[in-house]
Amino acid sequence: MHIIDRYILKSLVGPFFLSFATIVFVLVLQFLAGFSDRFLGKGIGLADIVELVVLQSAWMVVFAVPMAVLVSVIMTYGAMTNNSEITVLRASGLSLFRLAAPVLVVAALLTLFVERFNNVVLPEANYRARVLMADIVRAKPAFGLTENAFSSFIDGYSIFVKDTDEASREMRGVLLYDLTRPGYRTMVSAERGLIGFAGNDRYLIMTLYNGEIHEMRYPSLAGYRTMSFARHRLVFESSGFGFTRSGESRFRGDARDLSATELLAAARQQERKIKVAGNPALFAENDRQRLAAEQVLYNRYMTEYHKKYALPVACLVFALAGVPLGVLARRGGFGAGAGLSLLFFVLYWSMVITGEKLAERGILDPAAASWSGDVILALVAFLMIHRLNGLVAGTSR
Repeated sequence: MHIIDRYILKSLVGPFFLSFATIVFVLVLQFLAGFSDRFLGKGIGLADIVELVVLQSAWMVVFAVPMAVLVSVIMTYGAMTNNSEITVLRASGLSLFRLAAPVLVVAALLTLFVERFNNVVLPEANYRARVLMADIVRAKPAFGLTENAFSSFIDGYSIFVKDTDEASREMRGVLLYDLTRPGYRTMVSAERGLIGFAGNDRYLIMTLYNGEIHEMRYPSLAGYRTMSFARHRLVFESSGFGFTRSGESRFRGDARDLSATELLAAARQQERKIKVAGNPALFAENDRQRLAAEQVLYNRYMTEYHKKYALPVACLVFALAGVPLGVLARRGGFGAGAGLSLLFFVLYWSMVITGEKLAERGILDPAAASWSGDVILALVAFLMIHRLNGLVAGTSR
């Protein structure tokens, strides 16, 4: 059995690293394709672009390792089935569960690696990537604007531009939503505009031409009014907008920037806020809105907390699922392995995303939302192995 285990593991190594490198490479290319038009001609240094790509690749590792496990296991057991090796081993009295043992051991080690990466490396990489991106935007305001899409690089504002000209700093087809005023919603539209800094770099100035301002009370939707303008100037605080790195003490407001321990502490803090906001003696309409907002944030923290462990465990689940999928693939090969892996992984990720949305709305418990994908697919994989266990002995080439 030691010889067989070594043979299986040796067959697994090449496909795993090939799959991992391919997946990461594709994700990096996808990232560059999405941001290349914003990098080129913006005066951003090559070193900063490389650093941003490296930092962004951290989440790609967490994504790629489980998928590479699935691809490599399918390829390995598919090739063994195609060569009738699985049939011979089954005829010798070995079950598929026993033949899956070596890959499950490796998957368990990878689970530990991904868990540590998820809790130590990824939060720091996400935080540094977010800070670097913010600093680039501060140095080059037009970088924060995505053509034909809404951008929110200025807190409290959502900005849409049809196209921009970096050389002239001109924007065309501008639509801006102002969400900073409690009780009001304001929309500003303009044919064109300019964006830049005041002489002392203290303020970011956006000057709009030939447009309209629409305003109404929210959420009552009353008191609607509209104004036209030939020229309208918006001023934003821009202290620290120069391209200098933000301090390491900056508050980490994004749940993805936190480790599991920090997420749990943040969730407990949210629990205390919820108790205060839900105090019947103090309850009013503002408290009702604040309670809902605090609950959403609590659910988000707890969902991210459970995902810190649920996603690494996917390595084990995919290793278990890869054995019967490999037997079913028969012909093996990278194409068959990648196709089945993608289908299985899309199914898993769909459950994770759906569960995350349901948990944020309070419909599903955060723990159930995060672990449901692992539990369901593990049961499916177990049943597939159990069913094939009695059939594969008769499989011929």
